Amino acid sequence: MADDAGVLDKARTLIEDRLKELDDERKRLEKALGNLTGGRRGPGRPRGSRSTRSTGTGTRTSTGGRKRRRRRGGTRADHALKAVQAQPGITASEIATKLKIKPNYVYRVMAGLVEDGKVTKKGRGYNAT
Repeated sequence: MADDAGVLDKARTLIEDRLKELDDERKRLEKALGNLTGGRRGPGRPRGSRSTRSTGTGTRTSTGGRKRRRRRGGTRADHALKAVQAQPGITASEIATKLKIKPNYVYRVMAGLVEDGKVTKKGRGYNAT
């Protein structure tokens, strides 16, 4: 019985060693194949699609030369709250028009303001608290 256990352990060790050798060989072959075909790429942008046009300020950007917009004075919630204070009973659609953003985003912002207790909602209109 002791000999059987020794034989099984030895067989297991031989198989594990061989599997390790095969894994190493597979890695080498995949690397060689990648060198021949240009490599495997995962999800994302294709190789070489990154744009590096000049923005005119001496810096280069990967956004296709477009400059990012900067927020003017505060967060969307701040702007929405100011709109409600200026016009009590204003609707989300009217806020969206004033802030030049989409109404579905306004609903998210306003839900946060209601939750914080800065605004109350009555019907379709919002009022500052």
